[in-house]
Amino acid sequence: MASLADRVRGNGRIAAGLLFNLLVSICIVFLNKWIYVHHGFPNMSLTLVHFVVTWLGLYICQKLDIFAPKSLPPSKLLLLALSFCGFVVFTNLSLQNNTIGTYQLAKAMTTPVIIAIQTFCYQKSFSARIQLTLIPITVGVILNSYYDVKFNFLGMVFAALGVLVTSLYQVWVGAKQHELQVNSMQLLYYQAPMSSAMLLIAVPFFEPVFGEGGIFGPWSLSALLMVLLSGVIAFMVNLSIYWIIGNTSPVTYNMFGHFKFCITLFGGWKKSISAQQGSHD
Repeated sequence: MASLADRVRGNGRIAAGLLFNLLVSICIVFLNKWIYVHHGFPNMSLTLVHFVVTWLGLYICQKLDIFAPKSLPPSKLLLLALSFCGFVVFTNLSLQNNTIGTYQLAKAMTTPVIIAIQTFCYQKSFSARIQLTLIPITVGVILNSYYDVKFNFLGMVFAALGVLVTSLYQVWVGAKQHELQVNSMQLLYYQAPMSSAMLLIAVPFFEPVFGEGGIFGPWSLSALLMVLLSGVIAFMVNLSIYWIIGNTSPVTYNMFGHFKFCITLFGGWKKSISAQQGSHD
């Protein structure tokens, strides 16, 4: 009976974690798109804000004794930190250059890529039922890309790079937690500042730092508040991703991601319909 109760509690915690990730993931997609459209805040700079706020959030959690940091060798986290940068940068660039529907559909290819990586690089096997689910996912993404009325070649390049790097990142997140015997907070606590430092070096080569359009430019108070809110939500997204992958698997997280995609796509469709109706009034 005790083991059954423990199993029920464990499943309840996972369900709560998935629900929390669902809510914050949908929020950040629409909020980031709104920031790009209405304020034109630079993409990489927004990503840097996300990293810094994530680290600050974890630092506060550590000071409140929510978790205890564990000393980790930086060399063990280097590839993870690089993939973390690529994961967020390329997915944000994909969102910036594609419609929300195309952005979400492209992300659906993460599941087939993760399964391919784990099959060929980690010798992990998957059941025939899981493998068969890859067929409609792949066909659906190809058809959407071909018939998308707002097809953007640059956007599709960013989407493809985002899928590859995201897949590697998610596989490594799970592998590193088991390899280093750390939880989600302990791993992200050391990895987030490394990624922030890498991005801080890269930003001046791609975006202005001062003046109009720079991260330290003359932004309005509303723009700064929206960027800060985006950073807080990104902290919640990052933490929940690590927790879910560490407690389930990268494939489970991505299968759940298809459900998130349907809700986000529906939200984007409703928004488009409302905008069209407003333009005809």
